[in-house]
Amino acid sequence: MRYVEGPTGKQISRVGLGTWQFGSREWGYGHDYDQREAGAIVGRTLEQGVTLFDTAEIYGFGRSERILGRALRRSDADLDRLVVASKVFPLVPTAPVVEQRAVGSASRLGVRRIDLYQVHQSNPVVKDPTTMRGMQALLDVGLIGAVGVSNYSLDRWKAADRALSEAYSQSELVSGDAPVVVSNQVQYSLVHRDPEADLLPFAASEGRLVIAYSPLAQGLLSGRYGPGDRLTGVRAANPHFLPDNLAASAPLLDTLRDIAASHQVKPAQVALAWTLRHPAVVAIPGASSVAQLESNVEAADLDLGDDELRALTEASNRYRPVTGIATVPQQIRRMREARRS
Repeated sequence: MRYVEGPTGKQISRVGLGTWQFGSREWGYGHDYDQREAGAIVGRTLEQGVTLFDTAEIYGFGRSERILGRALRRSDADLDRLVVASKVFPLVPTAPVVEQRAVGSASRLGVRRIDLYQVHQSNPVVKDPTTMRGMQALLDVGLIGAVGVSNYSLDRWKAADRALSEAYSQSELVSGDAPVVVSNQVQYSLVHRDPEADLLPFAASEGRLVIAYSPLAQGLLSGRYGPGDRLTGVRAANPHFLPDNLAASAPLLDTLRDIAASHQVKPAQVALAWTLRHPAVVAIPGASSVAQLESNVEAADLDLGDDELRALTEASNRYRPVTGIATVPQQIRRMREARRS
């Protein structure tokens, strides 16, 4: 495993574990996965040297936090060396609500401190100053170790930074340097490269992190799916898995397979290695099994040549998904139909 010296003050593994699947029925893994496989995945993750574990209060409406916390306790994990991250869903992200929700997440996780506490997405109505006053209060009492955001634009990330600095200046318990919003968790992969325009340069120049979720595009970049496959769960609602888009992604997947064959690895590992080529990026793929977890972790040590990185980037540039993105009601209907089938 390779690490970055994270702004949280701890070593952060380049590949972490995302736990959206834990307790979330939309993935279709079921009770046995939650009670057995999830614990085995967490245990093996620790053995592999992974230090970053990401969850959120909205994942399974708290079940993901409970499952992760239980698995960490059963594995007798050394929490002092781990970065346990969670997220507050900003329905009403006022300072008192943020503080209350953090207490709930820490309780479900069974930890004294959440190492990285993130705002799950920006609220279009409630701006960041009140949210960051809550975050600063949590920093003051030591319930969280660092503040992050998720799905924030660069302008909103900077605004959150300013708001946190202002909250720090107004705190009666301040000491040391003013805190910053250390990370932004965003979708980033070969088929979703928007962060390259501004978030990655900002993170690199300011010593921050971009935490890449869905670095395998929910399995698209594994190369396991084709236009004729019947999809269920979240993939049934993902426009990248529409038959036309699966056909359009074939050249990119062929490039992944060719490079994977030359290294005797899997296409998914190559896709992850491409994402990790940027020093300011860590990735948090999920895992449906211990074998998939091990495959993800091995990608952290895969070095791709400049010509291979260039070939992947060019193949990514040529991928053009159809523009007819499904509406939210259509996505919900597809997921319901997939469950019934």
